[in-house]
Amino acid sequence: MDRNTLIGFGLIGALLIGMFVINSKSKQAYDKEQAAIAKRIADSLALIKPKVDSVALKLDAQKADSLKLAKQTSGLLQDTVKPQSVSIENDVVKITFSTKGAQPTLVELKKYKKFDSSLVQLQAGSFNKFSYAIKNGIGGTAQTENINFIATAVTKNADNSQTISFKTGDTSGTRSLVHQYTLKPGEYMLDLNIITTGNDWFDQNAMNINWQSEASQVEKDHKYELTQSHVCFVTNDNFDFEYAAKPDSKAFSKSVNWVAAKQQFFIAALIAKTKFESGSMEWKTPADSSTYLFRTTANLKVAVPAAANATTALQFYYGPSDYNILKKYDNQLQNIVPYGTGIFSFVKYINRYFLLPVFDFLQNNIASMGIVILLVTLLIRLITSPILYKSYLSGAKMKVLKPEVDALKAKFTDKTGQLDQQSFSMEQMKLWRTAGVSPLGGCLPALLQIPIFMSLYYFFQSNIDLRGKNFLWANDLASYDSILKLPFEVPFYGDHVSLFTLTAVATSLLISIYSMSNMQDNSNPLMKYMPYIFPVLLLGVFNKLPAALTWYYTVSNTITLILQIVIQKYVIDHDKILAQINENRKKPVKKSKIQEKVEAMQESQRKLQELKNKTNKN
Repeated sequence: MDRNTLIGFGLIGALLIGMFVINSKSKQAYDKEQAAIAKRIADSLALIKPKVDSVALKLDAQKADSLKLAKQTSGLLQDTVKPQSVSIENDVVKITFSTKGAQPTLVELKKYKKFDSSLVQLQAGSFNKFSYAIKNGIGGTAQTENINFIATAVTKNADNSQTISFKTGDTSGTRSLVHQYTLKPGEYMLDLNIITTGNDWFDQNAMNINWQSEASQVEKDHKYELTQSHVCFVTNDNFDFEYAAKPDSKAFSKSVNWVAAKQQFFIAALIAKTKFESGSMEWKTPADSSTYLFRTTANLKVAVPAAANATTALQFYYGPSDYNILKKYDNQLQNIVPYGTGIFSFVKYINRYFLLPVFDFLQNNIASMGIVILLVTLLIRLITSPILYKSYLSGAKMKVLKPEVDALKAKFTDKTGQLDQQSFSMEQMKLWRTAGVSPLGGCLPALLQIPIFMSLYYFFQSNIDLRGKNFLWANDLASYDSILKLPFEVPFYGDHVSLFTLTAVATSLLISIYSMSNMQDNSNPLMKYMPYIFPVLLLGVFNKLPAALTWYYTVSNTITLILQIVIQKYVIDHDKILAQINENRKKPVKKSKIQEKVEAMQESQRKLQELKNKTNKN
């Protein structure tokens, strides 16, 4: 192709590109103009279109709901005035009812205060509800929450209990439905008798109850309170619980004694004296932690006697999670108090039958709760001191044998510095056996102290008597003590500084350092850092724990350190131990079956290792 042809193709290409550009701009302008026209048309239509009155729509929806409810309850006798509030109270609790639904709407606990110094309130808020469906007598059904019952005056009974009744029925007067509430002096338990006269109130002689309960924040630490909150129930006469912090649901195919929403220290429970036949329960936590802890919704079915005059007996418990109070009701409510759960559920018996009676005796005679914890700790350390002594004695025996153990280690170490671990272990076991020393002598006593440790861990987190009690700088022993509020949150640590946590960690660190200095073998480089790792971990774990617990650990660690020093320096006689070891060597050694099996296994491993070494050389 010559030069003129190339110029021609170039001009054609330029013309095509120019044409595409011009057409594209023209199309964009056209599309923009069409969009503007469409917008002007839409704006014009919007101006002539009648506006929707959202307020009117809302009012219409409310009116429709009112008409629907009015139709459902039209066959029932109701109070013509607006729903009213009526209260009954004793020396520990005040319960307010609404005539709308004849249900509790507010419970105030007179002896307990929230973190903001106001009284603890349960069942407060619009979510809380107790309702069930009834036949309205005109071919439909109605929920009791929508019925405005007629309230009677509060009456005082011969036993000083108080009773209030709420009544409805059909307009013909042939049927009646009564909610009769009774509150006894000094009790947190509220009795409810649902009394029906006339037949055909319920489908299939069964009452399907919907009970909703909202647990609001009571303690100062929302997150920690939620971790200590549970959803509890007794089904088929067996107690069980779920953690409320994890939203979930539970279906009950067998009979249910009661269900409960338990916060860290307070409980709202619904109980059936004749048991619920079946039901389900679900619980949820909010996205915004500032509103409430969790909400529970229970749907429960209870049988109603097929009689013209029938009474269904229920109970509500609104009160503290106090083991002594709950136990007297004899319906497993005391199991709600978590004195031991999971693999450590057995420690609840230590807490219930030993620690709690001792604690109650001391607090009834000593004003300061901090001193009570100190005395409880002294008693525990006194009881466990023989175990501690055996542990230290075993350690002392190991220390006496350390030169011989070092000699064995040197004997089975080759020129390259490689230790024949199998042979060394076998000879070390023989040395310990002939000397009458058990390698588990120091471990078993420590393991035996774990149940005591865990029982106190659960006890000080669950005992409501610690709540609100101050000691030294701690304002509330049931919560963490804070001497400094941080302007930010440190990962794994928190946003505050707990002084009792620091004292517990410091004393734990001193114990670790002292124990390491008395170890028979501290040549391992890793052991140099071990005394510091565990206390640092405790710093993050303990910082949010109740001050009662960290104060206990401080006292317990201090006593442990003093006992270690006294026992090892002034009680244990190392010369006497050496003489006893020499005497043991003169006695015939009896092997247990376990020792024989261990030695046989070690011998087998040694032979395999020798065979492997020969194979590698060949």
